[in-house]
Amino acid sequence: MTDISARLALPYLQPNQAQKHVTHNEALSRLDVLVQLTLETLGATTPPGSPVEGAVYGLGAAPTGAWAGQPGALAARIDGAWLYFVPQAGWRAWSKAEAALFVYTGGDWANVSGAVDFDNLDGVGIGTSSDPINRLAVSSEATLLNNAGAGHQLKLNKAAAGDTASLLYQTGFSGRAEMGLAGNDDFSVKVSPDGGTWTEAMRMDATTGMTRVTGIRGVTLSLDDDSVATIIPPSAGGFVFITITDDTYPQAAHSAILVYDVGGSPALQTMAAGSLLNNQGSTVLTGTTGPDGRTNVSAQTGSLLLENRFGNTRDFNLTFIGG
Repeated sequence: MTDISARLALPYLQPNQAQKHVTHNEALSRLDVLVQLTLETLGATTPPGSPVEGAVYGLGAAPTGAWAGQPGALAARIDGAWLYFVPQAGWRAWSKAEAALFVYTGGDWANVSGAVDFDNLDGVGIGTSSDPINRLAVSSEATLLNNAGAGHQLKLNKAAAGDTASLLYQTGFSGRAEMGLAGNDDFSVKVSPDGGTWTEAMRMDATTGMTRVTGIRGVTLSLDDDSVATIIPPSAGGFVFITITDDTYPQAAHSAILVYDVGGSPALQTMAAGSLLNNQGSTVLTGTTGPDGRTNVSAQTGSLLLENRFGNTRDFNLTFIGG
């Protein structure tokens, strides 16, 4: 039988031992220190000038004075002297100075009661496991991102224009639809029946705002009076719907449906037109070419020209079909 206990080094009473109370009291003193362990502070290096009986200090790496030669130990003031304990992995202690609970990990004391630092985590898995690519993974019936009293934005930021920032919709982890900035800065929507073959259903040009839907494309532009806009159609030929847009006075008379050809032999044919929109064929428009008070349009090789002679700045909408 050993003289001390295995974990806390408490002295055992020995057979035929005289003054058993001495051994018993020593064991009680050690228990008084280690049970409900409370430290004055951690990392202490200099003994206090007037130590309080029963005070316990967690020593730093290079203690001095009466504590010299006891790095990392617990120094307890008992019966006017310093008694030292070597902490064991798993011991817990409350530090008064830090107002926090610590656990000894075998080499250091780890704070287990302070606020958890969630910055720069390698990954977070909620109901599932994260991985090096999906560093935030959530397995749940729904995900709620709520406002804090006003609006709320969900930001997807990419490093360069050639990268992708998008929302990918999947079935059985196989892509079925994707929307966002996929490989460029145009906003697009595409779909797939199998995750391998993709068809683009819509694209919005980042520079012009031209919207391309499969078979239908549109653009809105603001045009000053006596000025002309050059519009690049989505194809060399097709239908174009032109109208002035305004919440109060949309000006239906400045509207038309035309068939255009902007190939090698430009041509423009009127299918329907309001009384104040003129088809100028293939005439080069300069801003004051067509009749005053009207909207004028013509076809050129590779483009359409739109001339505003309404009398003030107007917003025009052009919708292309068949391009």
